[in-house]
Amino acid sequence: MKKLNLLFFLFLSPTLLLAQNSSSSFSDSMNEIFKPLVNFMDTVLFWDPFQAVGIDLGSKVPIIIIWLIFGATFFTIYFRFINFRGLKHAIQLVLGHFDKDGHEGEISHFQAIATACASTVGLGNIAGVAVAITLGGPGATFWMIIAGLLGMTTKFTECTLGVKYRKINSDNTVSGGPMYYLRDGFAKKGWKKLGKTLAILFAVLASFGALGIGNMFQSNQVAAQAVTTFPALANYEICIGIIIALLVGVVIIGGIKGIAKVNDKLFPIMAILYLTACLVVIGINFNHIFEAISLIFNGAFSADAAKGGFVGVMIMGFRRAAFSNEAGIGSAAIAHSTVKTERPVTEGFVSLLEPFIDTVVICTMTALVIIFTGLYDNPDNLAGTQLTSAAFSTVSPWFPYLLLPTIFLFAYTTIISWSYYGVKSFDFLVGDICEKYLGKRIYATRFYQIFFLLVTVFGSVLSLSAVVDFSDMLVLAMAVPNIIGLLVLAPEVKKELNEYSVWIKTQVRSPKKVKL
Repeated sequence: MKKLNLLFFLFLSPTLLLAQNSSSSFSDSMNEIFKPLVNFMDTVLFWDPFQAVGIDLGSKVPIIIIWLIFGATFFTIYFRFINFRGLKHAIQLVLGHFDKDGHEGEISHFQAIATACASTVGLGNIAGVAVAITLGGPGATFWMIIAGLLGMTTKFTECTLGVKYRKINSDNTVSGGPMYYLRDGFAKKGWKKLGKTLAILFAVLASFGALGIGNMFQSNQVAAQAVTTFPALANYEICIGIIIALLVGVVIIGGIKGIAKVNDKLFPIMAILYLTACLVVIGINFNHIFEAISLIFNGAFSADAAKGGFVGVMIMGFRRAAFSNEAGIGSAAIAHSTVKTERPVTEGFVSLLEPFIDTVVICTMTALVIIFTGLYDNPDNLAGTQLTSAAFSTVSPWFPYLLLPTIFLFAYTTIISWSYYGVKSFDFLVGDICEKYLGKRIYATRFYQIFFLLVTVFGSVLSLSAVVDFSDMLVLAMAVPNIIGLLVLAPEVKKELNEYSVWIKTQVRSPKKVKL
C-alpha cells in the first residue's frame, strides 16, 4: 500500500510541467471539442415541453427542472411531509442520541451529514446564489427556499435506499449509492437489464460529472478570488492549483474515513465562519429588513418581464437550488450509504438536514447579504463570487479577506467529497475488472484519483468553460436515472419508514443509547 501511495504522488508531479506549459490555445481547442456536446446536452436537458406545444409561459421551463420539481413534490406528499415531521428526530440522530458501536459501516451519522453537506455547500452557495439574484432578482430567494424544503424529502428517499442496498466489501469498506439500488432494487422486481442499464448510466454520468461541478469549477473560482483579493498573485494561479491538489491528495488517499474526519472538523468551522460574517452584514443593514422582505415576496410573485415573469423567477430559484443542494441528483446517497447503522431509514432522517442547511440557511443568508446591501441589481456587472465579495466589502474593505478563506474551505471540502463520489462511481464501472485482471480493485481508485487531481490543477489555470458546462450538465442528467429509481422503489422506503415508526414508539420517550 505504501508503494501504491508513493506512485500516487509520483504520477501527480508531472502536473507541474503540464500545467505550466498550458496555454489559452489549449483552452480554446478543448472548448471547441466540447461545444457540440454542450449544445446537445442543452437541447435535451433544457428542452421546454410547453414551448413545444405552443404554450408561452414568459420564460423557458427546462424539462430537467420540471423532472426535479415533480420528484420533490411527489415524495413530499407521498411521505406525508416527512421533511417537517422528521426534523426533530433527524437532529437527535446527528447528535448521537441513538448511536451504538458495532454496526456495519465506516462513519457516524454526524460524519455522513458533514461529508454530504461539504459536497453541496460549495461555491454554488456564494457564486451560484449571486447569479440567481442577478438574473432572477430578489424573488428567486423565495423559490430557492421552497426548492430546499421540497428537496429534503427527495434526499430522505435516496439516502434511505442508499443504505438499504449498500454493499459491504471484503475489507469492510462500504460501496453504495444510486448505482447499487438501481441495479439490485430493479433486479428484485425482475427488471435486471433495465436496472443494470440505469446503474451504468448513472455511474458514467457521476464519474465524469464530478470533474466539473465538484472539481474544476471549485479550483478555478478559488484561484480567481485569490487574485481578486491579492492582485500580486496574478499569473500564479498554477501554484494555487497545485497547492489545492496536494492538500486534496493527502486526504482522499484515506478513503471515506479520511474524508469524513476532515469534513466533520472543517464543515462546522466554515459554516459558522460564513454565517457569522453574513449576520454581521445583515445586522449592520438591518434597517432595510422590511424593504428586503418586500423585494423578495413581490419579486417572487410579480416579477417583471425582464426577469421572465413569475415563471422565470421560480425556475431560476429552483435551478440554482438544484445545483446547490443536489437533491434528486443522487450524489449524497453515496456518502450516506457508508454510515454505521442497521436501520436504513435513520440515514434518511439525517439527510433531511442537508438541503435545509445548504439551501434554506446558507443560500438564503448569501441572498440576504446581496439584497440588504442593495447590490441585487448588480450595477457594476460583477460575476459570481465577485458580487458577493462586493456586498461584504460595503461593510468593511477587509471583509473580502475574510471571505477568501471561507471560499477556500467551501471549495476544498467540495472537491474532496466529490472525489469520493467519482471514485465510487468509477469503481462500480471498472473495479471488478481491475480485481480480476490486476489482482486489486484499488488500482481503479488510484487511477481515478490521479486523474482527478490533475484536473484540479488544470481547472485553476484554464478557461475551459465548455468543459465545465458539459460536466455540470452531466451532473444534472444524473437526476434522470436516479429519480426513475426513486419512484419505482418509493414503496420500499415507505415500508421501512412505517416499520421504524412502529419500533420507535416502543422505545422510551427520552432517547437513550439504543440499537438502530
